[in-house]
Amino acid sequence: MRQSWTHADRKINGRKRHLLTDTLGLLLAVLVTPASTTDRDAARILLPAAKKHFRRLVRVWADGGYTGHLTDWTLQHLGLVLDIVRRSDDVQGFQVLPRRWVVERSFAWLLRSRRLVRDYERRTDTSESVILWSMTMLMSRRLAARLQRRPAPARAA
Repeated sequence: MRQSWTHADRKINGRKRHLLTDTLGLLLAVLVTPASTTDRDAARILLPAAKKHFRRLVRVWADGGYTGHLTDWTLQHLGLVLDIVRRSDDVQGFQVLPRRWVVERSFAWLLRSRRLVRDYERRTDTSESVILWSMTMLMSRRLAARLQRRPAPARAA
């Protein structure tokens, strides 16, 4: 069962970046929309495309912006369970929420890319491509570092 997370609170210059990540925080899908687009409307675009590419996708965790009829819609039309991670009303100040930190960490990784700190792109599809490129660079660097740490196989004499 693949479990994922979606979040859209990162607003850059009148745009929202909607990410769908796996449980490790690696990017599965991205959608950049105008800031006027509600999170629920963006999810109706992002989730069907993701379900088509990731057929084993069963459960998605989302933040409070995705509440409402979307949970019923995703179950009926996509067969996905949409779990909303809510912050407790009685807690004051900062609190790490389960599952929510995964996508927050992904946003932090992406914002290490100089080109993503500000939105230099005019078109949303270009912005999505830059996000994909940044995550590709991040993942390839991690794979290269892992291969370098691996000990060389012993040669037979």
